[in-house]
Amino acid sequence: MWLKGNSSHGSHLGRTFIAVWVKIPLKFCRAAHGRFAQKLMKDLFTNYTNALRPVEDTDYIINVTLQVTLSQIIDMDERNQILTTYLWVRQVWMDAFLTWKKEDYDGLDTIRIPSSYVWRPDIVLYNSADDEFSSSMETNVVLRNDGQVMWDQPAITKSSCSVDVAFFPFDLQQCDLTFGSWTHNGNQMDLFNALDSADLKDFVPNVEWEVLGMPAKKNVILYGCCSEPYPDITFSLHLKRRASFYIFNLLIPCMMISFLAPLGFYLPADSGEKVSLGVTVLLALTVFQLLVAESMPPSESVPLIGKYYIATMTMVTASTALTIFIMNIHHCGGEARPVPEWAERFILKYLARICFVYEVGENCLGGARKEPLSQEGSDSPSANGGDGGNRREILVKCLCQHQELGKNVEYIANSYQDQRAAQLRIGEWRKVAKVMDRFFMWLFFIMVFFMSILILGKSI
Repeated sequence: MWLKGNSSHGSHLGRTFIAVWVKIPLKFCRAAHGRFAQKLMKDLFTNYTNALRPVEDTDYIINVTLQVTLSQIIDMDERNQILTTYLWVRQVWMDAFLTWKKEDYDGLDTIRIPSSYVWRPDIVLYNSADDEFSSSMETNVVLRNDGQVMWDQPAITKSSCSVDVAFFPFDLQQCDLTFGSWTHNGNQMDLFNALDSADLKDFVPNVEWEVLGMPAKKNVILYGCCSEPYPDITFSLHLKRRASFYIFNLLIPCMMISFLAPLGFYLPADSGEKVSLGVTVLLALTVFQLLVAESMPPSESVPLIGKYYIATMTMVTASTALTIFIMNIHHCGGEARPVPEWAERFILKYLARICFVYEVGENCLGGARKEPLSQEGSDSPSANGGDGGNRREILVKCLCQHQELGKNVEYIANSYQDQRAAQLRIGEWRKVAKVMDRFFMWLFFIMVFFMSILILGKSI
């Protein structure tokens, strides 16, 4: 038992000794790397300057490879036409004065140092809209033994973007981000694309915009101020607006309000609310129009939703004006002229059937349909004229002895006939107004329906 326990204790001491023996070389190697890195820094930057291009001959062109990764779309300000994005910008170039043999420095092939120590290309965003120009972060560069310098820099950029709101909220936008050197021309520094487009693998989806692509294109431009060519790389960000928010918050409420406008024709003329309903709908549409106008840039291009609001407001205004005109017809008094023959034939006969307007006792099959009021047999003035005349003659004969009483009776009979004729004219004009109400109600319903279909068809 003692031998067994002693051997176990000895093995434990052996493992501990081996672990300590392994850690000592590792710490020694790290310390050696640290000493060689310090020595490399001293050797590289003893006579180095970051103020001049790192080329052995001033006639040489330094090539810079540019790669952009789109991380996030922070904001799209349509009114001020400014796009705010979060980018990762990678620049790679060769520095002829920052090379070493890794065998002389214990195999050290890369070091990471502050970017301010080395020469950096003055690549800027040409169409920047940032008033401070301090949206980039000072990061380290990765320096390789063959002289390659790689600089990864995160930046929040504000760029100008021409926003076309003609098809808002179903619009597509293209925003260009142009990168180039501010002072070096193409004979001193050249730009190259690392990829055909920006990297979108790490893009954070935006709630309002869908990114369709971000292709890159190299341009060489001759400016009017200078004779040398200036290369730049333009990244075209293609965006599509997600219209669900605007459909449910602006379009659908407007459509529901628009469908209330034709119902003003269905209200009874004696209710006194026909014109009030049209004015209320018009005011509601005006509020929605102001909401859209506040978010849009002031331009000659009217957005699609704005055109829809204007068309709807025009339709509501026309329906309110027609309602006033029809109410005037409805309230024609007994002194009004009889309904014209063309109106009686077209409105009371044909249009009434089309709009399903029937008198009491009529039906859609026409089995018990009455003739127009002006041609009724029992109640029309012409039909009652003969019977009234006979009664008048009988009364005159019977009351010939009472001349004064006969004149009074004749006056009462004439007044009754005039009153009855006035009531019939009023009834005819009211039926004309009712038919016109139904006709314009169906007409405006169809107009609102097709306008809604057209505006929603743009989202497909």
